[in-house]
Amino acid sequence: MKKQSLVIKCGGSTLAQLPDSFYVDMGKLQLSGIIPVIVHGGGPAINETLLRFNIESTFVNGLRKTSPEVLQVVEMVLGGQINKQIVRRIQSFGAMAVGLSGIDGRLIQAKPVSNADEIGFVGEVIGVNAELIQGIVEMGYMPVIAPLGIGEDGQSFNINADTAAGAVASHLGAERLVVVTDVPGIMKIVDGERVVLPTITVAEIEQMIDSGDIYGGMIPKVRAAVQCIQGQVHEVIIVDGSVPEVLSKVLAGTSGIGTRIVRV
Repeated sequence: MKKQSLVIKCGGSTLAQLPDSFYVDMGKLQLSGIIPVIVHGGGPAINETLLRFNIESTFVNGLRKTSPEVLQVVEMVLGGQINKQIVRRIQSFGAMAVGLSGIDGRLIQAKPVSNADEIGFVGEVIGVNAELIQGIVEMGYMPVIAPLGIGEDGQSFNINADTAAGAVASHLGAERLVVVTDVPGIMKIVDGERVVLPTITVAEIEQMIDSGDIYGGMIPKVRAAVQCIQGQVHEVIIVDGSVPEVLSKVLAGTSGIGTRIVRV
């Protein structure tokens, strides 16, 4: 990448809990010439809206079954409500951001997943318009991207946010991606105490899940992070968004911040 060196994935459940200090830190990075690219989710808000409209929603292997009715809500919530909330909050702290969905400018090109007959309008990423993202960055704005995709025929698709974040980072040439969560990293019991592991490989994660060292709600978090390791992305860093200046500390290589997940 030319100017920015930080791609950030924020889950939908994490976004509402991020403190003001997180956005202040993003603004400081922007002023220093490092402009984060943000890919966000929005699962809880989608669930709430579907419930309000009395639209049934189920999951198949962790992916939301997306009927035409569900897709309409996904587009509205991700591309509208959540995306603009993030942009407003970033700008309220003096930074500048531009909100986009993967549909805009064919930003995220997609095709139906292989089991589309079972899961509906869920897309597999086949391309990313990195030039558009880079152009926004070169103008000094933070791109805030909703994980929607568009097919060759103009059909829109629901894209898993982790998959979208990994694809964006890879096509931008980023070697690392920061996953912002509400936990300090991947933890393990050592000498009777739970400690944050500074580094872990993809293979070690599966071993820890099998052994029970990683359990409960942490399993989907780490597996989602592993999904982001694709293409040129060689490491994913899981960090707690509530840590003051967490993004600046990650870039500075400060020890004791989060867990680095590496391929090998």
